[in-house]
Amino acid sequence: ALKGKKVDYLPVSMGFDLAQGWAAGVRQMVLRNGGSFSIRDPNWSTSAGAQALTELITEKPNLIVVQNPDVTSYARLIRKAEKAGIYVVQINMRSSYSSDGFVGANFEKLGEEEADAVVRACGAGTSGKVAIVQGVQTAAASVYQINGVLRVLSKHPEIKVVSNQPANWDPSKARALTATVLQQNPDLCGLISFWDGMAIGSSAAIRQAGKTGKVYVVTNGGAAEMACNNLKNGNFEAYVAFDVRRQVIDLNDTIKILLQSKLKPGTIKVSLY
Repeated sequence: ALKGKKVDYLPVSMGFDLAQGWAAGVRQMVLRNGGSFSIRDPNWSTSAGAQALTELITEKPNLIVVQNPDVTSYARLIRKAEKAGIYVVQINMRSSYSSDGFVGANFEKLGEEEADAVVRACGAGTSGKVAIVQGVQTAAASVYQINGVLRVLSKHPEIKVVSNQPANWDPSKARALTATVLQQNPDLCGLISFWDGMAIGSSAAIRQAGKTGKVYVVTNGGAAEMACNNLKNGNFEAYVAFDVRRQVIDLNDTIKILLQSKLKPGTIKVSLY
C-alpha cells in the first residue's frame, strides 16, 4: 500500500532534535516500503511554512506530516489539503483543526507534572516564588501546557508566580528574560521552562547569577543526550520526557493505517497521545 506513495514532512524547523528524530523514523519506514519522502524546512518562519504547505497541496502528495507553529496558522490549509485528497497527520503541536491523525505529547498532563515538581521543591521554608518561561504563546505546546501548570498551581497558594512570559522557543530570549526575573526576585525558588532547548538559556542566566542549585529548574523534551547532560551537571533539576522513538512508532503506524485504509481524507480523526 505504500509502494509509490509520496509522504512529505513540514516541521517548524529541522534545527533541533525532535524534528530530526521524527524525520529519520518516518523516512526509514517510507523508503523501506517503496515510497518517497521529502522535507520542507521553513526554519521557524510561519509564513514560509504556510507557503510550503500551499505548494504541497498543489503538488498532491499522498500524505503530509506537519508540525504546527501555532494553533491557527495552518488550520485552513490543513482542511484544504484534506479536501484535495491528501491525508494530514499532525505531530506534537496540533492545530485548532483536527486532521486525520495526531501523534504527540499530552501537554496538559506534562504541565501538571512540571508544576507538581515545583510545588514539591518550593513549598514551606522557601520563598515560594516561581517563574514560567513559555514558548510561542499561541503554540499548542504552550496553550495546553500552561493550562496544566496553572491548574496545579491554583491549588497551592504558597506558590507565587512572579513572572509568566514567552521566550518564543529562543534560548537567548529565555536567558535575558530569566536574568531580569532574577534581578527583580533574587530569592526565586523555581522556574518552569516549556522546552529543554529553550531552558538552557534560562540555566545560563541562573549560573551567571551564581544561583545554580538554588533555583529549581523544571523542563521537558524528547530526552536527547543534551537533556541528560544538563540533569547530570545540575542545570536542570527535574525533567518530564516524551519518547521520540515511541512517537515515531505511533506516527508510522498512523501513516500505514491511513494509506492502507482507502478512506477519503477527513473521514476519521485519530489522536495518539
